[in-house]
Amino acid sequence: TVEEVHTRSSRQQDSFDIFEDEGLPTQGQTAPSEPYAKYVWNGKLLERVKDTVHPDWLMYIIHGFCGQSKLLIYGRPVHVTLIARRSSKFAGTRFLKRGANCEGDVANEVETEQIIHDASVMSFTAGSYSSYVQVRGSVPLYWSQDISTMMPKPPIRLDQADPYAHVAALHFDQMLQRFGSPIIILNLVKKREKRKHEKILSEELFPAVINLNQFLPPEHCIDYIAWDMARYTKSKLYNVLDRLSMIAENVVKRTGFFINRSDFFCHTLRPDERYTQTGQTRALLSHLQTGVLRTNCVDCLDRTNTAQFMVGKCALAYQLYALGMIDKPKLQFDTDCVRLFEELYEDHGDTLSLQYGGSQLVHRVKTYRKIAPWTQHSKDIMQTLSRYYSNAFSDADRQDAINLFLQVYQPSESKPHLWELPTDFYLHQRNSMALTHDRRSYTYWWSEGILSYLPLPYDEVPCEENMKKVGVRRVNRYDESIDTYTEFFKPYELTSFDDTFCIAMTNSARELMPKTVGVDPSPFTVRKPEETGKSAVIGAKSSKEETVVQRKTAASAPPPPSEEQISSSSEDDSEDDRDDDGSVSQRSTPVKLLTESGESVRTQEVWDGKRADTNTGSQFAYLGQNQHKLERTEPSVLENAINVVPVSCFTTDSIYEVSSPQVDRDNREVFEGHVLTGLGQVRSLCREDILMYREYIKNRYM
Repeated sequence: TVEEVHTRSSRQQDSFDIFEDEGLPTQGQTAPSEPYAKYVWNGKLLERVKDTVHPDWLMYIIHGFCGQSKLLIYGRPVHVTLIARRSSKFAGTRFLKRGANCEGDVANEVETEQIIHDASVMSFTAGSYSSYVQVRGSVPLYWSQDISTMMPKPPIRLDQADPYAHVAALHFDQMLQRFGSPIIILNLVKKREKRKHEKILSEELFPAVINLNQFLPPEHCIDYIAWDMARYTKSKLYNVLDRLSMIAENVVKRTGFFINRSDFFCHTLRPDERYTQTGQTRALLSHLQTGVLRTNCVDCLDRTNTAQFMVGKCALAYQLYALGMIDKPKLQFDTDCVRLFEELYEDHGDTLSLQYGGSQLVHRVKTYRKIAPWTQHSKDIMQTLSRYYSNAFSDADRQDAINLFLQVYQPSESKPHLWELPTDFYLHQRNSMALTHDRRSYTYWWSEGILSYLPLPYDEVPCEENMKKVGVRRVNRYDESIDTYTEFFKPYELTSFDDTFCIAMTNSARELMPKTVGVDPSPFTVRKPEETGKSAVIGAKSSKEETVVQRKTAASAPPPPSEEQISSSSEDDSEDDRDDDGSVSQRSTPVKLLTESGESVRTQEVWDGKRADTNTGSQFAYLGQNQHKLERTEPSVLENAINVVPVSCFTTDSIYEVSSPQVDRDNREVFEGHVLTGLGQVRSLCREDILMYREYIKNRYM
């Protein structure tokens, strides 16, 4: 009832607001009381304790992938985050979990979200960020593969006839409820085969989609895109990624993406035709993503990851354009930005492939671009063998561990042991042992109330049913759950900037940008293969201590040698060779010793171990020498040596009165620029800013 909800929220306020007595400002926060249970992996384990302990003690975990990198755009930090959430329903390993169960949950279902955050303003309220979501999952049919024959590709078989697409209807009903419309299916399985293998799935999925679409309104029908990606890869006449980029462009325009701010004035003054065609649902001062792309092949690993990368790359261009980072919503390959994003997606694909298939990716983006090195073929063979070994010998034990952790199987004295079960089919197919009394209609196959809110997802609309799931609690505005600055920097602890994750994370300027002088520092400039940052630094150490030392001495160190000067020997050997040659060491500083007459006697090398300290001492010595310049030809006079003049810039300076200094126009413009940046309004860069940034990059990273 309403009174129970009010009493529960009041109790949460009293127990959570620990700063109210200290006079710190508090604010109300509306947050879901329960997470989305489909992607929580320890939900069953927490059921026994969540009613007895405080909610802060409950730690909900997900299974999947999380990666973050920093993209530097002329010194402006942009955090690129990739989060993959694996479904806990019908979860398992490659050959043991295929298709869907009787409740519409599919195997290997992963929701991937890419978040772009303008990190120059670390605030959820004043900052700018954007998000795009896409999904992968097995073909929603009753199908499996027999692994008893020990074949690399066991034959695909349909376990149960489903002429009215009942299981597909349950699956797409879940997607409409969570993502809204349009639902776009990208089916990458093979169409032409000498022996029917993957084609069996396409022949069953397409009629199921046709059957479901005839009952939906035309504007909310499920889109079905079938494309034989493997056949296109073997052909020399077609470019696989060009075809995928066309599909991605169409998908992103239809679904749109989320962004928490309205359009910039530059988008109104200089509108881009492709950006204005995106089908975003516009809310108050923001844009929403409605609908989702669902990609699948047979395993949902190699081909699916490449297709998702191309869609994510297209969405990344639109996100950066919407945040005011680029002038056109288009990104090209071989740029620092796309290479950074490609590495994130390869790590994302490797992790998901290890969890489901037992090995890393076999075919990567470079494979489909046909620029992979010749050694990649042998690596692909090893990954294939590793995947085959894992599927044949270790997947059964992994499946038992997953069933036990998710509480799909609960041990009991009256039940047989987990390893004694001949199959776990009945554990995941709960309705197979009894007839369901509430069988859903074959024509009205969606849940009640979904169509009335489309294209918005039903889970996010403020209807009466959803408001019952939302609780209101009162928190302090400095709480870590809503204050990014406090969560990241932890001002109440003794921390170091070098230990923060933003320093250690992958940095486009440090790891991808070329280290040669005179190169365009923009991360959107196409690089040649020999200009990449990783090929220029061959013998660089990757330890944390070396990174800290390089960062501290980057401003005073000389430029690095070219590729021709870098040998295959270690850095220690090369330093010994330079010392033996009698040349001046990089860590020694020449200091001039002066006599009383001011003549230079000799130059001596002084080594202090720290170049930065030596430079600081030299600067102080230089200031001391030039503070009181005297003509040596004249006799020294005490009045000339001691020159006592007011050094304050204030006209009147006392403990009672201080006149404010006159601030010139340039300083006022700098201050106004900082204030506008905090408000989210960034002025355009001029030529002096670009030159200053190039000088900064050259001194710090080269």
